[in-house]
Amino acid sequence: MDDDLDDGDGDGDGDGDSDALGPCVFVIKVARQMMKNNNYLIVDPATHQAVLVDPAWQIDTLHKALANTQASLRGILLTHAHPDHIDLARPLADFYNCPIWMSKQEIAASGFSARQLIAIDETPWRVGAMRIAPILTPGHTPGCVCYLIGDHLFTGDVLFAEGCGICNGTDAAHAMFDSLQRLKFRLRPETRIYPGHTYARPPGQRFADVLSYNMYLHFPDKHSFAAFRLRKGQSARALFDFV
Repeated sequence: MDDDLDDGDGDGDGDGDSDALGPCVFVIKVARQMMKNNNYLIVDPATHQAVLVDPAWQIDTLHKALANTQASLRGILLTHAHPDHIDLARPLADFYNCPIWMSKQEIAASGFSARQLIAIDETPWRVGAMRIAPILTPGHTPGCVCYLIGDHLFTGDVLFAEGCGICNGTDAAHAMFDSLQRLKFRLRPETRIYPGHTYARPPGQRFADVLSYNMYLHFPDKHSFAAFRLRKGQSARALFDFV
């Protein structure tokens, strides 16, 4: 079960989602005007060391989440460099004196910089007892990364429960197809999917379930995938109709 740490009103309640002795995942819903994001606080229950994924918009909510879980923030994981995913990375890294991790491809493509920035490849590392495994998944941006922590995958704007991220042109759509295929072969059916945005289904869906209803995971080749992903007439309002 997933509980929003802000519990819909910013009170910081919630027990999070955890496997036995595995990472505990707290979903923190934040918003600025029409843009609604899922931030994630992942806590190692053995050491109370924690990481944040794509922190944005409401810094007081994130401070409260860390205080209420008695977690020690040891780093910030960025899936990509779009403003709604990096908004609070620098101020939080300054406040907690912790690193920011982003793929070297995304740094090169976006020009993102920060005093605490560490460029990563796909080499895993540990925070407390948690193994953090980056998976390079370009398409939405040239250097998008998903982070696998235990059986929890944090996908940013790569994979949503019901779809996938927007692609800027044919080459990007082909890259997205390859990235989704890579995830299909890499993930276990039990892996939980935590996207950067939510449409209808809440964060933490089993990958087996996502695979059963997400049509973007079932195109036979990159050409048919790109033709559909880039089709004309898509509603911008529907694309950003997050909950």
